[in-house]
Amino acid sequence: MNATATRNLGLAFPLRLTSAGDAARPASLIVAVEQLIEELLFTALGERVNRPDLGCGLLELIFQPSSDELRAATQFQVTSELQRWLVDVIRVLSVTTESDGSTLTVTVTYTLAGDTATRTVVYIQ
Repeated sequence: MNATATRNLGLAFPLRLTSAGDAARPASLIVAVEQLIEELLFTALGERVNRPDLGCGLLELIFQPSSDELRAATQFQVTSELQRWLVDVIRVLSVTTESDGSTLTVTVTYTLAGDTATRTVVYIQ
């Protein structure tokens, strides 16, 4: 990670303030990327005024009856949205979803653009 990438990490998600009153920044490039993934996964379609097509809307799926069709559709939607919005940042290797009652687990395996190290992140909602 170079110095320019460190300076341009953006704001922490969720937005919070530091003790000095400034907007907090992510601790590292990996944290920033995983926050971007989380933000995309749990943003509902239409939630962003200037980008109504941004998001996966996973929170809407939590109470849907679990089925193989819904799981496959969710995996396809998450994979396609990650590739659409974060193609310059990550390369998606795999996405798996599991639903257990009111718990939805999404596992994303990816590499950073220009890197070969495989990373896996799990989001539970």
